[in-house]
Amino acid sequence: MHPCRVLFICTGNSARSILSEATLNHLGNGRFEAFSAGSQPAGRVNPYALDELARAGISTEDLSSKSWDRFVDEGVPPLDIVITVCDSAAKEPCPVLFGDFVRTHWGLSDPAAVQGNAIAISQAFQHAHALITYRLMALLNLPVESMTRDELQHALDHIGAMGDDDDKEGDLT
Repeated sequence: MHPCRVLFICTGNSARSILSEATLNHLGNGRFEAFSAGSQPAGRVNPYALDELARAGISTEDLSSKSWDRFVDEGVPPLDIVITVCDSAAKEPCPVLFGDFVRTHWGLSDPAAVQGNAIAISQAFQHAHALITYRLMALLNLPVESMTRDELQHALDHIGAMGDDDDKEGDLT
């Protein structure tokens, strides 16, 4: 059986989706294969995202900002899960991707949108990465290999709501 293939999608594919991809690949121990993409890729990975991953001991090799188009081409291995990580509360547009996979939304404020000095921006990336890691740990604890599609959908939707209250309180940093 192949690893569970997860695609994280955001608009720019420079911060949240990159943090998610790298962290799941780091923690997934081969059970998961993570990718990221954007509907309007920024063309570069945010340097604060790279700094945050390096600080956490996660490889940044081969990370790039790319279009989700590459995941709908013929011959591309099928995806099992697609997770959008846009912040719908901020009226940020989330890309839509069609296919035979379970899709869910894990909304997350964009740390790249934070204004201020380098310390404030770095803290925003640390906070975002903490929430991402929290949710990914919940995903890693799921028996995805034996779950029905409906069970997986319900569990993923639940995970997407995890940390919302904590996130508003700032307790995840």
